[in-house]
Amino acid sequence: MVEIRISDDGIISDADWAAIESADGLIYGSPTYMGNAAWQFKRFADASSKLWMQRALADRVAGGFTVSASTNGDKGETMSWLMTFAQQHGQLWVGPSIPPSNTLASTPDDVNWSGFSTGLMGIARSDSSPDQGPYAGDLEAGRRYGRRIAGMAAHHRAFARAA
Repeated sequence: MVEIRISDDGIISDADWAAIESADGLIYGSPTYMGNAAWQFKRFADASSKLWMQRALADRVAGGFTVSASTNGDKGETMSWLMTFAQQHGQLWVGPSIPPSNTLASTPDDVNWSGFSTGLMGIARSDSSPDQGPYAGDLEAGRRYGRRIAGMAAHHRAFARAA
């Protein structure tokens, strides 16, 4: 696994682009800001159009995550945009497959407390420090989702080689 962080100016290195091109699976992530992905991620997405024209990222397994300070915070809009971005590249979107914990006793420390199904949606309150958020349930959901994406990517790679 390689983690690529988009810089504050929305740019990644040539080595990062090479890592993306060689990946079997990709997990896109951005905070939700003003109802969509942060501008830095959009700049990265625009720069990926060169790869889009070549279909260089097609047939990869993909998933996504977003975090905002609000319980809802329009995260669904960001997730929809991330899924569209992956689909434009011809990627195979994988959801988390984690049932919601939606009983009266549920708390933010339960896995999938917010009830997402298209990708990982976390909450990190605006006045929290790095050691206070996201919630434990969101972090565990992220670990499970990461394992799911890795497993699907390995399965897809083995299937593609056999075909």
